[in-house]
Amino acid sequence: MLYAEVILPLPLVSTFTYSVPEEFCALVKPGHRVVVQFGKKKFYTAIVVSLTNEKPQGYEVKPISMTLDEEPILRRPQLQLWQWVAEYYLCSVGDVFKAALPAGLKVESETFMELNPDYEESADARLSEREAIILQTLDHAGKRMSVADIEKATGLTGVSVTAARLLDSGALVISEKLVERYTSRKVTYVKVSARQGDADALHKAFDAVHGAKKQEQMLLALLDMSGHTRKGSEPTEVTQSALLERTGLTQPILRAMATKGVVEIYKKEINRFRHNGMVTGELPVLSDVQSAALAQIHASWREKDVTLLHGVTSSGKTELYIHLIDFVMRQGRQVLYLVPEIALTTQLTRRLQRVFGDKVVIYHSKFSDNERVDIYRKVLGGREPMVVVGARSSLFLPFANLGMVVVDEEHETSYKQQDPAPRYNGRDTAMVLARMHGAKTLLGSATPAVDTYYKAKEGRYGLVELKERYSGVQLPEIEVVDTTNARKQGAMKGALAERTISYVRDAVADGNQSILFLNRRGYAPVAVCKMCAWTPKCEHCDVSLTYHKRIDKLVCHYCGTPYPLPTVCPACKEPAIEVHGYGTERMEDEIAEVFAPARILRMDLDTTRNKDGYENIINEFSNGKADILVGTQMVTKGLDFDRVRTVAIVNTDAILNQPDFRSTERAFNMISQVAGRAGRRDTRGTVAVQTREPSHPLFQYIRAHDYAGYYEEEIEERRKFNYPPFTRLIYIYLKHRDRAALDELSVAYGRRLRQLFGTRVFGPEEPNVARVQTLYIRKLMLKIEVNASMKKVKDIMRATFEEMHASGMPAVKGAIVYYDVDPY
Repeated sequence: MLYAEVILPLPLVSTFTYSVPEEFCALVKPGHRVVVQFGKKKFYTAIVVSLTNEKPQGYEVKPISMTLDEEPILRRPQLQLWQWVAEYYLCSVGDVFKAALPAGLKVESETFMELNPDYEESADARLSEREAIILQTLDHAGKRMSVADIEKATGLTGVSVTAARLLDSGALVISEKLVERYTSRKVTYVKVSARQGDADALHKAFDAVHGAKKQEQMLLALLDMSGHTRKGSEPTEVTQSALLERTGLTQPILRAMATKGVVEIYKKEINRFRHNGMVTGELPVLSDVQSAALAQIHASWREKDVTLLHGVTSSGKTELYIHLIDFVMRQGRQVLYLVPEIALTTQLTRRLQRVFGDKVVIYHSKFSDNERVDIYRKVLGGREPMVVVGARSSLFLPFANLGMVVVDEEHETSYKQQDPAPRYNGRDTAMVLARMHGAKTLLGSATPAVDTYYKAKEGRYGLVELKERYSGVQLPEIEVVDTTNARKQGAMKGALAERTISYVRDAVADGNQSILFLNRRGYAPVAVCKMCAWTPKCEHCDVSLTYHKRIDKLVCHYCGTPYPLPTVCPACKEPAIEVHGYGTERMEDEIAEVFAPARILRMDLDTTRNKDGYENIINEFSNGKADILVGTQMVTKGLDFDRVRTVAIVNTDAILNQPDFRSTERAFNMISQVAGRAGRRDTRGTVAVQTREPSHPLFQYIRAHDYAGYYEEEIEERRKFNYPPFTRLIYIYLKHRDRAALDELSVAYGRRLRQLFGTRVFGPEEPNVARVQTLYIRKLMLKIEVNASMKKVKDIMRATFEEMHASGMPAVKGAIVYYDVDPY
């Protein structure tokens, strides 16, 4: 008897053993998807990790219910990467499984389904009775349903197996709230039945439609659009929609022509991600400085697997990436190009597609799940050269022949996954992925993470530096604007100092553009009663609510709960509620008056919720359809606009004054990056940094664009207080609905860990936000040596918590414990 060890998409520590029915023995291999029953009623898609003939002892083994693929959907390096992520980031491999695969590849009892309105049953793939019942049930319900709901409504069991087949056939789609509906991959085309050059057949076609004026009109239009009568060239394919739009006629007329044999209607599978623009194939021309840097990177890779490219903003790092991508792809290998934000894929993809055309593949979470499945299968099915551009989730694609990983803007905090598990760092995981494939890694940044630069300076990574902008363009002039003095002198208009306003107004008057950076979305960060100072807070989280004028609601930015804005204070019963502070929404409203008639765009989470949101805003601003762009940190990350002359950072203090040892690093990086959007072509840019603390030591380094000076001061601080990169941090979070039970548990857990790890343990303490979604939170911090085994640390912490659980401590019941390794 053959047995399979499988991973389930659940936060469970171990794998599970299932027997392999005889009819599946030849089909099942490591990396295969199978459907298994887990518990009494639930079915899940599982991944086979190994096979054995040894029967497990002590429990009854259930059989695999079904196999889902002819070939494995995971390659061996992927499984190895999953295991590494689970081990290093102290989570279960089931957590990694859930994050790594698109939902359409892991159907389970809780998966929500809906009908695909574009599906048409084909004659050569008739539906089974079970499949027809499921489709009819969804059709009658007129809404999305979970697999469990379908089972209840139909009386069928094992619906997830059938649903998986219907997903593969395109009859069903995964229902998602935040992404656009999947559009069919097949397009309907129309062509003239007569062979090109066959005059007799064409005469017969006209005879067939003689007397039917509309059919004759459509035939003439089709001949014209396709160029069927042109000599020396193949007819152009004409889509049904284009033909109907051109003629203004209807489908019944077209079908009548097909019945007569005049035209043929056919469907063709197309690549929805193909490049429709011009492909030049020409590599960008490099300056002498860039050419020297390119040679240094190649030389560095001969000795080291990882190289840091430290280049100032607008120094031409992307041009170097393109040359390196071409070098790797000419060797027949694949490239992963990681970016921290989806917004960056828009401009970057166009640049890459001009050189590499359809070999560019984009992958990120704004695609619908069905689109992500398509891309996943495209990468799985080919070993041909390609460059995949994507955010951190693209690390889990099934690369067959990876040759290089580029991590652009490697310092960005967006590479760190926060919730849910796995809480991995995309940059660090990328280096491990590259090593598993025998590939090279290039980290790029104008302001490298302190940890990364330290490793490069110590010789663990290669280091190549670009210290001047492309074509000799000057770095922007940075002016620190003292808002405290400006306010005293009456030189503030709302959130902007008059000095800042003059810079922006001059830029707009000269036909240039400006960016205003404010790292707070919404209209105003706080509402308060001016009589008694009462502030509305979320019922589920210990945070004040943010007012959003567009929807006229207070919103919790932690759990998303909306609340009405009170007209009367519930504490003092006075109609004295006011909103204070600035978010991007309020900033947009106010500057519309200050800079009228300037055209303004806003880029934040609220304006970019759909797939095309980023692209539309970036295109409009790039094409000069707006003069001012207001945005959150989305505007800081590598965007390239020709005409931006002025950048204003509105509230620098909110970035700088964070209770975290990395606060100055984040502030330096963010300010330098957003400043780098200014003056990227011929004119030197200007950056206004508004702050109440102009004497802060950080600003001397920012003014001078002195990363090296900042780094030397920061690394000594880290060394002095034994922070990364000299140690490794692990935050241990405990959550509970009962505050008293949580306090008891966190103190006991901290005491027990101190017995094992000594002075390496700090806490427990309340984090800045001590309750989220009705769960109270406490945090412990563990500082351990950089060479310590994460697996051993994980085993010790888990065993310790299990001992406390076994001891019968009441506070353990209902508690949630998780770990954040290398928090960022």
